Amino acid sequence: MQKLLVDLARVRYLHIQDGQVCNEAEGYVVEVFASEQQATLVANHALYLNVNSFDYLELKQSPEKETYFDLIQEGRLLRLIPISNPLEEHASRKFNAAALDAVMDQVLSGNWDSQLDEDCPF
Repeated sequence: MQKLLVDLARVRYLHIQDGQVCNEAEGYVVEVFASEQQATLVANHALYLNVNSFDYLELKQSPEKETYFDLIQEGRLLRLIPISNPLEEHASRKFNAAALDAVMDQVLSGNWDSQLDEDCPF
């Protein structure tokens, strides 16, 4: 369950209780985890999904051939409908990681150079 959900980013979500839609909005899956001490949290358009909060996951497809995920626990259902494309998200994440690495290299090498300059008395 965790492996399927971790690639989600922007989603439309529906909270359905006993067949009635209680809440529907758009959000961003910030974290997917498994914990006995924490609950799933949906706040301020951010979703922190604890896979232990649900009994099982159903992977379904709409009539328009769009995949969605139903997280189910007894009479409660959290439907996640992906808005973003995981292929585009991965490319963006790789780019951001590479850019961050480059910046960190520059910062660290600049910091090292300034330390060497301070050690020199002239």
